Amino acid sequence: MRMSLAATLIVIAAAGAANAQSSPPPAIAAAKARPAASVPPSNDKAQADRLSLQSDLVWTGHFNGVINGEASERLVAAIKAFQRDNGGKPSGTLTAPERALLAAAARTAQDNVGWKLLTEPISGVRLGVPSKLVPQHSADANGAKWSSSSGTIQLLLTRRKEAAPNLAALAEQEKKQPPGRTVQYSVVKPDFFVVSGMQGLKKFYVRGAAKDSEVRILTVLYDQATEGIMDPVAVAMSSAFVPFPAGVAASPPPRPKVEYATGIVVDRNGAILTDRQAVEGCMAIVVAGHGHADKVAEDNARELALLRIYGAQDLQPLALGGGSAPPTELEIVGIAAPQGQSGGGAVSHVRTELIAARPGDEALLATSPGAGFAGAPALDRQGRFAGLAQLKPQQATLRGGDEVRAFLSQHGVTPLEGSSGSADGALLRVICVRK
Repeated sequence: MRMSLAATLIVIAAAGAANAQSSPPPAIAAAKARPAASVPPSNDKAQADRLSLQSDLVWTGHFNGVINGEASERLVAAIKAFQRDNGGKPSGTLTAPERALLAAAARTAQDNVGWKLLTEPISGVRLGVPSKLVPQHSADANGAKWSSSSGTIQLLLTRRKEAAPNLAALAEQEKKQPPGRTVQYSVVKPDFFVVSGMQGLKKFYVRGAAKDSEVRILTVLYDQATEGIMDPVAVAMSSAFVPFPAGVAASPPPRPKVEYATGIVVDRNGAILTDRQAVEGCMAIVVAGHGHADKVAEDNARELALLRIYGAQDLQPLALGGGSAPPTELEIVGIAAPQGQSGGGAVSHVRTELIAARPGDEALLATSPGAGFAGAPALDRQGRFAGLAQLKPQQATLRGGDEVRAFLSQHGVTPLEGSSGSADGALLRVICVRK
């Protein structure tokens, strides 16, 4: 039985959905079977039995209601539909052989997609993933991505810091990003929001939650041609998604063996400014097009590092003059990591804004510009240098221009004054190689 995404969304919108979908089916005796709608008030075992029943009916494509362990007319209708599809009498109550058949069919459906319940190690988020459908996986401090080899199915887990996040405002952002989304359904609950519809030729749904100053969002994208497989998977993923598990703390991400960052040329003779964390613990530091670089100074408090490439002449430094306070709207100019641009090394521009000031002219950025942008300059609307982007676990921040200029002055570098204008020609890719 084929499910529509509109029906799928009933589950997504339900508060308190079940946290797991792949537990073994219970042994349900049917000696004196009675209709599910007339089940007496819930107890723990009865509710667990119905949770398992609802879950299995989701995987067979028959149940599209709230996975909450409650008896309902919708559950009875799903049981009858399963019975009809399997040549049985649609009584609304499963016999023991029918329950075993349902459990086996659900397990087969799960096995076919490689369903796994896992804890994402960096964020601690718990979720279900159809691993056979999305074998390609990558992760960093800002989240994780699973995708099929052709890109027809994509699962995105994103996390970011945001001061006093508002779920209604977050839902509105998701309706507009990326541009061109056609929203067919949205709901905002006290502890989560859902937005779904069409994104080009793909179906999408987004489920997000916030706690304290962190936002966590699960996005599922899949081609319409895969909906027969993916609609039940989407229901299961929604039910399995636990963005903030009790007692689970996010872990710092492992440092990659090869890390890419952006370096700012700050004098003509080879002085390069970048983010200290991006060049921490390096066995070797290489500046693309120039070879080996030495780390000549670093500041742990400001998280800044000064590199030098020897023999370089007539480099184009970036003017680091700017206003006394960071502006709200910014353009981050950097060199995305090669994997983010098909192996290329082009300079790109990302617009963002500050959302919360911090001591020492550091501020949170509304969005992370992505891997490779650590050390990238941030410019205001007039093209003036406003600070340096720093990518930290769970957040992206801005190191203010005054802090940057003070660091360079302490280490004998006098930056150019005035407006930065176009920063493209003053940037170099920095590569850290670790053991």
